[in-house]
Amino acid sequence: MVIGFAVLMPVSVRAVYAGVAEVSIYIAPEYSGKGAGTILLHALIAASERHGIWMLQSGILSGNAASVRLHEKCGFRFVGYREKIGCDRYGTWRDVIFFERRSRVVAWEEPAEK
Repeated sequence: MVIGFAVLMPVSVRAVYAGVAEVSIYIAPEYSGKGAGTILLHALIAASERHGIWMLQSGILSGNAASVRLHEKCGFRFVGYREKIGCDRYGTWRDVIFFERRSRVVAWEEPAEK
């Protein structure tokens, strides 16, 4: 039985976004609030840093207070929102709240000039 999963995806294939990844996390409703999200997100953060990722970003559908709390608990900060760009499972267009977490372990490096 799968109670949740967490995935990282590059935000772009462009070199200017090297080391930046988007977080996607899902916890089955019956396991919400029981610590599974915290365990998964902490493991994802550690794995990202082992692979040289210096910044994580996450887009959360407005109204998902549990996901907002989880991300804040794991060191993410609110950076803004975009209006009506996420469509929920009921077909309703929703605002998406953006959070980011910058690593304290992996240093950001200026790309080499060509």
